[in-house]
Amino acid sequence: MTSRNMKFMHAACVAVALCGMGAVRTEAAAPLQPPLSALDPDKDGTVSLDEAKAAADKKFDALDTDHEGTLTLTETKGAFLKSTFANADPDKDGTIDKAEWEAQVEQRFRAADASRDGKLDAQELASPAGKTLLRLLQ
Repeated sequence: MTSRNMKFMHAACVAVALCGMGAVRTEAAAPLQPPLSALDPDKDGTVSLDEAKAAADKKFDALDTDHEGTLTLTETKGAFLKSTFANADPDKDGTIDKAEWEAQVEQRFRAADASRDGKLDAQELASPAGKTLLRLLQ
């Protein structure tokens, strides 16, 4: 091949690669589908830690039907397994208060944030770590 043909081939490969990157970027920005869209009030296609904490606070308040400010394992309605509940209760009082709930949200959010960009997209929320976070949000 001539040098001119090689340059053309190189330019064509770069163009195809750039088009592919654009397609991936467009796909990643797609809006979250219901029910995940309820976690994304700014409609940017991702869930930030602040958005996750806001949803978690609503979930906590909904589960705290006796309005004591704490949740027992039974009151969490499956958000925690017995084994994970003990880890979420550092003061070992048998309940989780809102601060302990939010600490779990933050820990699970960071575990689900595979891209380490501070936002969770639909793929990260569908991961095993994302699903454990969603139990505290929905």
